[in-house]
Amino acid sequence: SDPYNPQEAMFELTRGALQLISRHGFGVAIATKSALIARDLDILQRIQKQSPVLIKMTITTIDDALAAKLEPNVSRPSERLEAIRMLSEGGIFTGILMMPILPFIEDSEENIEGIIRAAHACGAKFVYPGFGVTLRQNQRDWYFKKLDELFPGMKQRYLQQFGNAYSCTSPKAKTLYALVKKTCNELGMLYKMSDIIAAYKAGYGEEQLTFF
Repeated sequence: SDPYNPQEAMFELTRGALQLISRHGFGVAIATKSALIARDLDILQRIQKQSPVLIKMTITTIDDALAAKLEPNVSRPSERLEAIRMLSEGGIFTGILMMPILPFIEDSEENIEGIIRAAHACGAKFVYPGFGVTLRQNQRDWYFKKLDELFPGMKQRYLQQFGNAYSCTSPKAKTLYALVKKTCNELGMLYKMSDIIAAYKAGYGEEQLTFF
């Protein structure tokens, strides 16, 4: 569940959890699609003084109109990018989870490069991609229903390409990953999980206790 669901604006349960995390000296990693996370910049900065903080904002398109179809109940990509800017300017290690990239809908080279460059312009430190979508049985039924509503004819394309497979990987995945690698290297952004983890934890090395 997204920790910044619409009710969080009223009930502030996530903010309360962050206050407890701060009080007890833990670090935090958060994945969200909500610009509301920028509200808690003050607590994230307090946590970061003692432990690592990693913010992963999910963005799979920078087209607000397309996102309104695919993700009708969350912040628009433009709002999420602005939240990334605010967090980054506040010194928080922030980047993008670029997943799930929906085959035949979001897996164009133009879309992928556009996301990376927009993220970089807002101060994002990384992009971590996933080119495809997974569909369990009930998910598949719902997803295909929405494809029929929003993208007529797209369900047949999925069935022809993937059948009833659980994992629906974009046919362009290799090409798109090469584009991510090239663009991120050009812009000085991270894209490998091992590098992302090492970077956000840098400076928080543990020292072993000694009896002497």
